[in-house]
Amino acid sequence: MSDITKVYLITGFLGAGKTTFLNRIIDRFPRDKKLTLLVNEFGEVGVDGTLVEGEDIDMMEISKGSIFCVCVKTDFIKGLYELSTTVKPDVLLIESTGVANPSDLKKDIKLPIFNNRFNFMEQFCIIDAPHFLGAFEVYASLEKQIASSSVFIINKIDTASPETIAATKDVIRKFHPDPLFFETNYADIPLENFFDLTADSAKVTFGRSGEEMMAVMSAEELDKFINDLLDSPDLEITPPDLLMSVAYKWTGDNTEQVELMAGALPASVMRAKGFVEENGNMLLFSFVQGDWTIEDPHIPAERVKHKNIIVFIGPPESMEGIETATQTGSWINMGEYQPYSN
Repeated sequence: MSDITKVYLITGFLGAGKTTFLNRIIDRFPRDKKLTLLVNEFGEVGVDGTLVEGEDIDMMEISKGSIFCVCVKTDFIKGLYELSTTVKPDVLLIESTGVANPSDLKKDIKLPIFNNRFNFMEQFCIIDAPHFLGAFEVYASLEKQIASSSVFIINKIDTASPETIAATKDVIRKFHPDPLFFETNYADIPLENFFDLTADSAKVTFGRSGEEMMAVMSAEELDKFINDLLDSPDLEITPPDLLMSVAYKWTGDNTEQVELMAGALPASVMRAKGFVEENGNMLLFSFVQGDWTIEDPHIPAERVKHKNIIVFIGPPESMEGIETATQTGSWINMGEYQPYSN
């Protein structure tokens, strides 16, 4: 355990392949080094955390909005403080929600309460090759993600034409004079270019820079610090995109109902995801801007916390169309959630 935590941020729009990329890193990460994951999801019900592979992985999940906006900024800062004072990992991987504006991350991890614990290393932006151009025209968060990233993983190239990929690169080049591109499927890139994947048996000890220089804050002191931070006029309060999520519970027993629902969803729905059970088999339903699959997630059923619950994400005007689509089967509306409404 070292006195520095290297921080990597994984961004990308809804359904681009961020969790797939995260799992690739976990699979290659040395077992003698301490890795912590912070998984951020937009909706009230988290799905991505269940899909993270690997045993004995420290993971923190923050749902109900973007960690870079005021709606869950308190949870994010408290989580980072716990990591800096208690967990102290060698590497922190942050998977942000697909609608996040990550511009403030480098400022957040340099807050004085973290005592220079965090060292920002790289920001990866996962690009959904077949869907990027359409989403970019509508959602400002994509522009923010591109502007603040340094490595661009153009994913799902087997489903996009060479012309579409070239046009995607042209858009990104408007924000970067010399961007680093990887064209791939399943977010497969040479990780050794960015991570130290070698095992290190040497023991690392703390110097005087860590615990001796700054006492751990009390809960009251931490709350006061965060409240003062939230009162700052420089804090980003208004999100770039107005999106909502809604969760539906499926009570049917035949996934043909799920297929009918997916085919009836309005074009404005950006993302839908959840686990459904049919004849004792757990399946993953994944919908990205009109394309959808129902497949075996290859994870133990006991890891699924929210069975037969689908979370939909789209603009407010899509909520009525989602309600109509769910009339095709046995669905129960569990309530809408708009994290930026207050």
